[in-house]
Amino acid sequence: MDVAAIRTSKLSKNYGLGRGLFDLDLHVEQREVFGFLGPNGAGKSTTIRCLMGLIRPTAGAAQIFGLDCVHDYVAVKRKVGYIPGEMPQFGSLRGSEVVAYLGALRGGADLKRVRTLAERFNLDLSRRFREYSSGNKQKLAIVLAFMHQPQLLILDEPTSGLDPLNQQEFFALLSEAREGGSTVFLSSHILSEVERMCDRVGIIRAGRLVTIADLDELHAIRFHHVELEFAPGTEVPVKAIRSAAGVEDVVAAADTVRCIVKGSFEPLLDALRGSTVTNLVSHEPSLEEIFLEYYRETAPAKAMTP
Repeated sequence: MDVAAIRTSKLSKNYGLGRGLFDLDLHVEQREVFGFLGPNGAGKSTTIRCLMGLIRPTAGAAQIFGLDCVHDYVAVKRKVGYIPGEMPQFGSLRGSEVVAYLGALRGGADLKRVRTLAERFNLDLSRRFREYSSGNKQKLAIVLAFMHQPQLLILDEPTSGLDPLNQQEFFALLSEAREGGSTVFLSSHILSEVERMCDRVGIIRAGRLVTIADLDELHAIRFHHVELEFAPGTEVPVKAIRSAAGVEDVVAAADTVRCIVKGSFEPLLDALRGSTVTNLVSHEPSLEEIFLEYYRETAPAKAMTP
């Protein structure tokens, strides 16, 4: 039986005043893409820093491929590609020098792969780190994480600062790593980002693991704010919209309807058949809004609050 890629047991880091990470039990299988989802400040980065041996836990233990994250932190780093939530400052070093420095710590870098990665993200490695924009710093972090084709990728908000085209390129690279057998631990506060790539998702709030969900469960907690505009003089099917499954908080005014759609859009689209819709605008709320709604509905029954 394969050893788990990541295993934690009652992992805790207590900063006091209820802040930190508490009693985290996780099991991530090899070759799995595991999403770690939660609002900003929920404890995602603290978890990752414990896994990387950058901070010592207050209690509990964490292992990567059977290696203890505290005592075997050097061996752990050889197996991991890591994108931190905040890049270290490399000052006047050029991008190529940062690659050479960190590559040497691993016994050498594959320069051909480094060049390929840099070209994919249009990153100029000859420029000094301090001259990079935030997006280019994030691109360098991607190159550093993927250049040695690690067994495990630990990614803390990896698309932060990237424009949409480079986000697409990143997800293509991540898919390639997954097909190549790498395990991925992806921390994010963007629900759609996690939905796109992950097999399972752990949801963390206020330092405590709320639940581990599969993608079907994740789809069930998301919702969208929707605004519909109808052609003037058209009969607006308000009754059908109100009765559509997953449609809530319907507010109708003249030729406009606003509502919240949970889950699939199909019931709403069925309710609109035969009507002349001139405009439909949908936007996904922030993860904080989604979680507030989710906890409001489920916390009393599941006792999720810490």
